[in-house]
Amino acid sequence: MKTTRPLRQLTKSALLLGFLLAFFNLLSPARTTFQRSTAQIGAYDVRILRDSWGVPHIFGVTDADAAYGLAYAHAEDDFVTIQENILAARGRLATVRGSKALTSDYVVSLLKIWPRIDAGYESDLSPDVRTLCEGYAAGLNHFAALHPDALLSHLFPVTGQDIVAGFVHRMPAFYGLDQTLKALLQPANDRSVARRQVVPEQGLAPLGGSNAFAVSPARSENGETFLAINSHQPWQGPMAWYEAHVHSEAGWDMVGGLFPGTPLILHGHNRNLGWAFTVNHPDLVDSYLLEINPENRNQYKLDETWRDLVIDSTALEVKLLGPIARTVTREVLSSEHGPVIRTGHGTYAVRYAGLNEIRQVEEFYRMNRANSFSEFYDALGMQALANLNIVYADKEGDIFYIYNGKLPGRDDAYDWSQTLPGNISATIWKDFLPLDDLPQVLNPKSGFVVNCNSSAFNVTVGSENPWRGGYSKTLGIDTYLTNRARRLLSLLSQDDSISSGEFYQYKYDMTYDPQSTMGRYIARLLRLSEPEEPLLRQAIELLRKWDLKTDEENTGAALAVLTFQPFLEKGIHDADGQALLDALRHAAERLQSNHGRLDVPWRTVNRLIHGGLDLGLAGGPGVLHTIDGRLVRGGRLKAYAGDSYIMMVTWDSAGQVHSSSIHPFGSATAHPDSPHYSDQSILFSQRKLKPVWFNEIDIRNNLEKEYGPGKEMLIRQPEYLTLK
Repeated sequence: MKTTRPLRQLTKSALLLGFLLAFFNLLSPARTTFQRSTAQIGAYDVRILRDSWGVPHIFGVTDADAAYGLAYAHAEDDFVTIQENILAARGRLATVRGSKALTSDYVVSLLKIWPRIDAGYESDLSPDVRTLCEGYAAGLNHFAALHPDALLSHLFPVTGQDIVAGFVHRMPAFYGLDQTLKALLQPANDRSVARRQVVPEQGLAPLGGSNAFAVSPARSENGETFLAINSHQPWQGPMAWYEAHVHSEAGWDMVGGLFPGTPLILHGHNRNLGWAFTVNHPDLVDSYLLEINPENRNQYKLDETWRDLVIDSTALEVKLLGPIARTVTREVLSSEHGPVIRTGHGTYAVRYAGLNEIRQVEEFYRMNRANSFSEFYDALGMQALANLNIVYADKEGDIFYIYNGKLPGRDDAYDWSQTLPGNISATIWKDFLPLDDLPQVLNPKSGFVVNCNSSAFNVTVGSENPWRGGYSKTLGIDTYLTNRARRLLSLLSQDDSISSGEFYQYKYDMTYDPQSTMGRYIARLLRLSEPEEPLLRQAIELLRKWDLKTDEENTGAALAVLTFQPFLEKGIHDADGQALLDALRHAAERLQSNHGRLDVPWRTVNRLIHGGLDLGLAGGPGVLHTIDGRLVRGGRLKAYAGDSYIMMVTWDSAGQVHSSSIHPFGSATAHPDSPHYSDQSILFSQRKLKPVWFNEIDIRNNLEKEYGPGKEMLIRQPEYLTLK
């Protein structure tokens, strides 16, 4: 059955749109390009179906039609963040955020994101991906034309290149490029150049991260295949999850989570397969100390030859006050290695795995369109995604894990964890480990695979784990186990007949393993000599009785989390006894002052605060039900990250897909007057999920409204969407 309606007919809505564009152009003659860019609006054939949770289901004839509708729907719910993400990728975020965004804008020029896109947009990306991105851009332009009061800057029209730039700009943050650049810009940088390979074992794991696990029919109770998609991202901002379903008559049919400004689903499922990401931490970024010619600061030595730095400049516009702005000019340098930074302690080059790569969106699109494991694996073969663990499952009962990434081939003679000599071309790597050689597991006999930002060599049980000894330490492959990984490996390995209820129960486990970072800190504190202070003695006795759980009524969790969270957030795993006692005293005094007791029920401290809601939560930092909070008034923790989007997927024994999901807030988190601003929060606090309606008949049985882009003003709608 055809599910979309032609939009090319001249309707009252189209006439209204034309009038608005003409009037908008009269007000601002400089926007004639913007007006011309909206001429293709009628070329897209798409319907938006909002279900009772406000989740958009986009039905288009072509994939580009669906991308167009996705852009429009997401703009309805969070137009500001989408605009800011595009401005950031253009290197123009400081035009709205001021000087605090200046470094971000400079990095766009330093990494030469736009010269790379200009050079490769036509040659590196397939026509269907370019069409997809251009359709998405057109959807944003349509929404912008109808909502001129919502525009942040002289941003529009946006183009397909803008959408590609978003991926190129954001992906390196997942493997630490921003941290390397920040470290190089610190005044007291370590200028030593390491000569030999000395890579210490990675220590205890930090608590943050994501969960992904899959169970095959070999271990499920009724022959089902299970997939848990459980990313831990901030709940608001440029990389907060948004749920959508895109369906085209050309065969694209995918539901799951995406970030503002992305034209497709980043992880989720289609009818045949699905996948989840967790962040891995291979060594994908290297810095080099360049030897600069003492007689010419614009030359560096490489293999006994002086080479000229490539010198350019960039003009960065910075908002000062209201319409007042200033322009700052900065030099942009590069060498054979990559981008170059001059500092007071040396001139450094940086090389990273995503250098010159703009095909990230292409790989995501091929994953969206895959309908079998072989097609999915072929998509990964592009190796355009520089990192991210992937856990996969499908209707055939296949489960799969891969430590995905572009892992550089390096010389073992150097310590790649330190600053490298920039005068030897042998340190400039160019090759990457082939996809087939990455750590991976397909259909293990155990019947499950797990990754929680943890070791690539402990993803299941038994001999089918990847062999750690087969990989060079220069790759920096993760070797530690997080608490979440320890718990899942233990829970799943002890259950050889996992039901759907148990699968759900394991995802919401709220316990710290005794060998986890938290467990070891507790043990270390309890080994100290008993203090004389009555408050400290009371606190230690409470921790001695604590069962390492974070359920709502737990009376030890608040003291433990408030004590150790500062160390865990900073990655400190070896604090001495006095530091632990000081932290315990501080936490105990806070609880006593704000709550009158130390044994405060965890839900009293751990809170979801959004709009008019103030809800108690279970879970905590580093357990499988991860909740990360920041201290606010009253000695409470306001949750801001953790279980940011949960999707539990099942393929039954007949191969039919069913799923449920939850967001901490809702589909319209930027609009307090929307009914979907926080309508999922109560369910979230109760650790319940809502249904994901994937079939059109189910969507229509739970339909809130249906409309074409630009026609929402003709039907009942929230006040915040009313055209002004």
